[in-house]
Amino acid sequence: MKNDWHPADIIAALRKQGTTLAGLSRSAGLGSSTLANALTRPWPKGEWLITEALSIHPAEIWPSRYYDGVGVDRS
Repeated sequence: MKNDWHPADIIAALRKQGTTLAGLSRSAGLGSSTLANALTRPWPKGEWLITEALSIHPAEIWPSRYYDGVGVDRS
């Protein structure tokens, strides 16, 4: 199974898209630090807000949170 992205990698990916975690949080009508919760614990709404900004599925960033066992190489 792939590892979850490091929080610093998520923040860097957002910056490459021209936004910040705080900016994304505010644009969603949340407090500026609210989306940081998704970096350390499961929160589907926050995960989707972050990944929509990156145009990827949350399972790309947090495979441990979206693990279903389908297609896993068990060799």
